[in-house]
Amino acid sequence: MESALLLVLLASQIFWARRVRNGIQRLIQNRAWQRRLGVAALVGYLLLLAYNFLGDRPSAEPTHLTWRAALLQAPLWWWLCCSLLGFLIAIPLELAQRIAAAVRWAYQRAASASGAAAPAPLFFARRRFLGRAAWALTGAPFVAGAYGIFYERLDLEITQRRIKLPRLPRAFDGFRIAQLSDFHIGPFMTAEAIRRYVAIANGLKADLVALTGDFITWDASTQFPLADALAGLQAPFGVYGCLGNHEMWVRIESSITRLFARCGIRILRQERVEIRSGGESINLLGVDYQTRSPMGPRNQRLVREYLERAAPLLVPGAINILLSHNPNTFDRAAELGIDLSLAGHTHGGQVTLEFVHPYLCPARLITSYVRGWYGKPGGQLYVNRGIGTIFCPIRFCSPPEIAVLELVRG
Repeated sequence: MESALLLVLLASQIFWARRVRNGIQRLIQNRAWQRRLGVAALVGYLLLLAYNFLGDRPSAEPTHLTWRAALLQAPLWWWLCCSLLGFLIAIPLELAQRIAAAVRWAYQRAASASGAAAPAPLFFARRRFLGRAAWALTGAPFVAGAYGIFYERLDLEITQRRIKLPRLPRAFDGFRIAQLSDFHIGPFMTAEAIRRYVAIANGLKADLVALTGDFITWDASTQFPLADALAGLQAPFGVYGCLGNHEMWVRIESSITRLFARCGIRILRQERVEIRSGGESINLLGVDYQTRSPMGPRNQRLVREYLERAAPLLVPGAINILLSHNPNTFDRAAELGIDLSLAGHTHGGQVTLEFVHPYLCPARLITSYVRGWYGKPGGQLYVNRGIGTIFCPIRFCSPPEIAVLELVRG
């Protein structure tokens, strides 16, 4: 899979190199200047690649936006992501143009052989228009990518959802849970930005706050400013969370759990806690990240069956709510009778074209539970789109969110 993606990415870079060269030749007639601009573009591109993939990385990832990140990291990721999408759009358009050219050639040969001066089909006259439309379509991802960096990535959405639970105790009718997920603190999700989101979450006046993992990305040292930024979270019934795959990969599960505990945030690691109100209770449980598909730098936390150790944490007859970063645990959770699962992990696809077709979403490569609410016999699931980004600091058709889930009897 990775090798195929690399080959497609390489093909896309060759495709766009040719387009850039052709564009320079059309705009500038002087051949010497054509060569100079072509060499300058190639050198700049190679320098960006070398910096991002071959150069010495900083010892600590900044948790504020730096000039280095803004000028050397974001432009390359914007280019790679958008050029790949543009190339995928260009393939069927290029094929259609070649078929049209072949049909035109065959038509002209037939007309010449018959000696008839038949009028050309209408689509021949519109060929130039179609060519320009193809250019616009292949260039659209670059415009959309800029929109995703400068606007949608920052366009926080507050999602309100009512969750009907037939066995919900009367004391918890109307109980509100604010869910935040996938912070990925770093230069494009700064500590200051997270503090603003904390203030927004506190302003929602939820009864309980649930955090569903991926607090950091690759740098263990960022757990300290992250914990400091989240320390201001407040809710009458407490702030609880679970850990994600990035905490596992960076091996900070124990340290970040202790760090959060000092900030009043309790991370549930194969644990449960009873939330009590008016003499009644609901059971909140949380598990570490787990997967049945090898992924990540060390392919850790592989399990034969999801939630293998979760059954003893359930309280029969009570409402059980699960915090699990990976939404793929939902099928097993429903089998166990867990009433509600809260997950993250997918970023809602982060860059998705689901409005064109449901499968034009990268998150569907890892799960069928991409975003929002799902229900099946035995349980319900809410997958949070998260707040941060990973790899490319772009969101498109998947804005960041804080979800407010209101539990009601029904």
